[in-house]
Amino acid sequence: MFLLTFLVVNMADTKRKLENDVFAAAGIAQKNNCALTRLDYQQEAGLMSSVPLGENLIPIQRGLTTSSTAIFIPFITQELFQTGAALYYGLNALSNNMILCDRKQLKNPNGLILGTPGSGKSFAAKREMTNAFLITDDDIIICDPEAEYFSLVQRLDGQVIRLSPTGKGIDGKPQYVNPMDINLNYSEDDSPLALKSDFILSLCELVIGGKEGLQPVDKTVIDRAVRNVYRPFLADPDPEKMPILGDLYDELLKQPEPEAARIAAALELYVSGSLNVFNHRTNVELNNRLVCFDIKQLGKQLKKLGMLIVQDQVWNRVTVNRAERKSTRYFMDEFHLLLKEEQTAAYSVEIWKRFRKWGGIPTAITQNVKDLLASREVENIFGATR
Repeated sequence: MFLLTFLVVNMADTKRKLENDVFAAAGIAQKNNCALTRLDYQQEAGLMSSVPLGENLIPIQRGLTTSSTAIFIPFITQELFQTGAALYYGLNALSNNMILCDRKQLKNPNGLILGTPGSGKSFAAKREMTNAFLITDDDIIICDPEAEYFSLVQRLDGQVIRLSPTGKGIDGKPQYVNPMDINLNYSEDDSPLALKSDFILSLCELVIGGKEGLQPVDKTVIDRAVRNVYRPFLADPDPEKMPILGDLYDELLKQPEPEAARIAAALELYVSGSLNVFNHRTNVELNNRLVCFDIKQLGKQLKKLGMLIVQDQVWNRVTVNRAERKSTRYFMDEFHLLLKEEQTAAYSVEIWKRFRKWGGIPTAITQNVKDLLASREVENIFGATR
């Protein structure tokens, strides 16, 4: 509880106008069930109590709760109005002032765009993409599961990479992205294989499926095969020696454990079967400042796999841009799909945490908040987002 003395100061050029103003103020207060009393013979004490001297000379007090008292404190609105390369994010609901923010100046630049269908998530993302493209020099990469950003990217002279089961891009020519791509800066450790192996484990988990995911023996076999597959390339980093998914498949077949044969059998569909779109070396240039991966045509079987592979391609781009001191903005729609499998969720969270240190600015977009909250890793996502 608080004891409050509420004073209203009325000033006017003439006595008549002052009396009229006091009468009008009392009438407005009366409409709101509040009685204002004129301080007869206490004018000086009232004025001295109103100025910011911290002294109350009026012995009239009213007991109020904390929430009721807070109404009388006018300077409580928090503003976000940064200068420099700040982007427009809307209006402050309380003060109506613009919200201008440079996410690179925040403690953590990671972001989430959440909302129900039709609430304007895609519009908010497009507005931020456009502002970032025009105001900053950052690279912008989009994972587009519903082909929503095609028109915007084309108008900004960006590059659209359409991934489909047939492997044909927008112009009808083959467009492939190799999930086994790696560069020597893939990790800050001496060997980039540790993080890449984590990605391959996540990929295999999506391929194998099941409620239990990968077992410890499965992970050991895959990790061994990954190290063997990348050994020639790391010894001589020639792009022609970059391994593909088929090389991992062949290496798994060489392993003596029965688990290796089971994993290879699961990969066969994506190596030599009808879904072999990711068993090719990358043949598209990813040097454009604005790149959109259109994965709508991948369908249900390949969509989550495509999102994971795009995320890995973004990480490759982030590691390259870091050496050039350039930021990389990554927008991913339907983010909740990456949090359903345990290993995939853990890898996504690890990348999410690493982005800030490496100059990445990820933005996850989803309407399935329920699915997002169902993941055990969501607390880490929220903890790494400001």
